[in-house]
Amino acid sequence: MSPASLRRELHLPEAVAMSVGVMAPTLAMSVTGVAAAHELGRAAPLAFIVAGAAVGLVAYGFVRLAGEIASAGSVYAFVGRALSPRWGFVAGWALLGTYLVFPPVSIMGVTVFGRAFLHATGIAEDADWYPLALFGWAVIGLLAGWGIRPTTRSLLLVEIVSVLLIVVLMVAIVVRLAGSGHPVAGAGGISGRVLVLPSGVGISALALAATSGFLAFAGFESAASLGEETVRPTASIPRAIWTAVAFGAGFYGLCMITQSWGFGLQPAGVTAFEHSQAPLGDLAQHFVGRWLATLLDAGAVLSAIGAGLGGVTVAARMLFAFGRDGLGTARLADVSPRSGTPAKALGVELLVALVLLTAFRLAGTAPLDVFFYLATLGVLSLLVMYALTNVAALRYLVAPRAGRTAAALIPAAGVVIAGYVLYRNVWPVPPAPYEYFPYAVAGWLLLGGALSLVLRRRPAPSEQVEGARPADRVEA
Repeated sequence: MSPASLRRELHLPEAVAMSVGVMAPTLAMSVTGVAAAHELGRAAPLAFIVAGAAVGLVAYGFVRLAGEIASAGSVYAFVGRALSPRWGFVAGWALLGTYLVFPPVSIMGVTVFGRAFLHATGIAEDADWYPLALFGWAVIGLLAGWGIRPTTRSLLLVEIVSVLLIVVLMVAIVVRLAGSGHPVAGAGGISGRVLVLPSGVGISALALAATSGFLAFAGFESAASLGEETVRPTASIPRAIWTAVAFGAGFYGLCMITQSWGFGLQPAGVTAFEHSQAPLGDLAQHFVGRWLATLLDAGAVLSAIGAGLGGVTVAARMLFAFGRDGLGTARLADVSPRSGTPAKALGVELLVALVLLTAFRLAGTAPLDVFFYLATLGVLSLLVMYALTNVAALRYLVAPRAGRTAAALIPAAGVVIAGYVLYRNVWPVPPAPYEYFPYAVAGWLLLGGALSLVLRRRPAPSEQVEGARPADRVEA
């Protein structure tokens, strides 16, 4: 095996597991619903339904490009072929910026819900978050270094377990409310009013709430990083992306509908929802018992580990692609003969995560603050990458050889959507320290732009990997 060759051994379910694992649906439902309830009241599910449709438009550009190009560098190759190698590097650099910070975000999810689990079980009342973070970091590192097939299968397992726990809660809520049960606060029951905006709530509020729902889908594109490790990638990767988006839209919508029913449709229930620190846990204790709330904490820990595992996998593949193309030390392209993983690239990613976690611990930063600080930085960089990739898809579809001008309207809409979500995350200007984060991301992107000008020029990244065979291509 060539030192720079990855093993092509994955199939569609494992590619789907990558995208769903990075999305971390259990973790997303544990932290994102409250913001939608604050904006839309009982109609909070609409934020995720609209967001699902918007993400579908953004995903279309990824699907079209992934149906033609298979590369471990994903957007680095997509944009590199459709626009130029330098713009490809900037897109890859933006994605790398996201996935350098997303794994520590996931590890902080391990600490937050791990502490809740330890408290609920009486094992530890107020555990220090740093040892828990080191535990999560070590587990993610061991699983990621094991090999890509065990990695993706671990992702599939942890998400199945964690999602099933939420499904148990959803069924319990519906059964209890359909009988003699009552919501957390006020009155309610099972009603279609959760899909109708309350009086006085307009489209602008829905659009704002949908931006928070949009972020719950972050990572849907992660399967594209498995382009050199998936059998028939130009067929499987697009299907994996569509499957992840469709699953997220369905799961988030149903989960949010059930949560709105569970808290109650009257003002008292809406208030309880929007002020809940752990909505799934509160619902579990009310409708089932403390034991399910404790299991949901454990499920969120599993989901966070899965998200971190997927994140380090994506970042390691991007570093591998950069190293192989001479845009960094060639050692980043070394592949372990035992596991088939880009071991040195993975080591760099894990080292960055450890440094960030340790720095925040030394600074005395609270776990939730670390979570939201790094998540904000990662999301801003990700949104820039989404917009740039859709620009590339638009350019690709209107090229003379493509001749699909009408289809180019969809990635054009994707650019607008990603741009709008980015705008809503920086304006109105958020309070300190969040007001400084857009400047930090802009600095990272400017550095990437400068590096693209000074690094040794290479052929387009898509020309250095196995090309797509006509039989593998799928029409979206």
